[in-house]
Amino acid sequence: MGSAPASDLSRGEVTATGVGLDYNGKPALDDADLHVRAGEFFTLLGPSGSGKTTLLRIIAGLLDATRGRVDIDGEDVTDLPTQRRDIGFVFQNYALFPHLTVAQNIEFGLKVRRLDASARRRRVSEMLELVALDGLGDRQPGELSGGQQQRVALARALAQGPRVLLLDEPLGALDRALRQDLGAEVRRIQQQSNTTAIYVTHDQDEAFILSDRMGVMRDGRICQIGRPEDIYRSPQDLFVARFLGQANLLDVDILERSGDTFTVARGAHRVRARATDINESVATCVVRPEQIALCGDEPLAGYDLLGRGEVTVSRFLGQRHSVHIAMDGMELTADLDPYGPVPRPGDVVGACVRAGHCALIPRMH
Repeated sequence: MGSAPASDLSRGEVTATGVGLDYNGKPALDDADLHVRAGEFFTLLGPSGSGKTTLLRIIAGLLDATRGRVDIDGEDVTDLPTQRRDIGFVFQNYALFPHLTVAQNIEFGLKVRRLDASARRRRVSEMLELVALDGLGDRQPGELSGGQQQRVALARALAQGPRVLLLDEPLGALDRALRQDLGAEVRRIQQQSNTTAIYVTHDQDEAFILSDRMGVMRDGRICQIGRPEDIYRSPQDLFVARFLGQANLLDVDILERSGDTFTVARGAHRVRARATDINESVATCVVRPEQIALCGDEPLAGYDLLGRGEVTVSRFLGQRHSVHIAMDGMELTADLDPYGPVPRPGDVVGACVRAGHCALIPRMH
């Protein structure tokens, strides 16, 4: 009889090359290229209909691609059925067997693979401990909370020691507080099991918390791939800038460049910004609200002046104080320290941005 496979950090590299899927002659997935490293937690992030679940299901073998290739650990699995790809899959609705106990749900795939009874018991015990459900193996799924049911689904998917764990919005049915707590648990379980994870979500907070790297998707296309902090701080296009957090978008003229640092003009004001791929004389400057500080006629040390304007909104929001400033025909949003001095509506203030921290993207049209 066989035994459960051992964890191996070298297992689970996933490569999708030119993977596309057409529905009625129209692309639902537009020739995606993706490389996920072994042991990595990679998130596909995007709005509904962006193609993230389609790509995940093609990697799983649950959908057949119209074109392209999928490799796992260098092996072409494009035409292999799901059960021969050595993957685990966790669905949003858990998909547990209601008539089986927690332990029997976890054991199900091991019985299909004909592991002997003692090996199955050991593996189920290991999984219950991993997902912090010790002592609950004899319960029915209906006796568990939503968060506990999701842990059972994770344990079942991991029980066979898959090379890759695929998760399709697994926390979407839970409330926000529980999503954050269970998201941290998913990350812990993934790290302890040394399993590559590809995770689909529309929730950027989940993506930031969980991911080593992520890919932002829109209209069947991967717009940008990178570490969460890199994509947030250096978006490459207007969609990514707007989709991740809040953004003030300012049209600027490029005056000069030194490496990845640009000096740009916004009216009479000069601002230092950064970019890697701007080749035109105009651009859009992405300024995050938390990058802005208030000042007088002159910028603070290490900051560049964006301009002066009148405060129209000043609102306490707990961890931040949000201020809207009417400036040169636009409204600028700034997030301030709620424990510091804050202006009132009607006050005239200067707004400055930390030099070299705002990002440039191609000019909006």
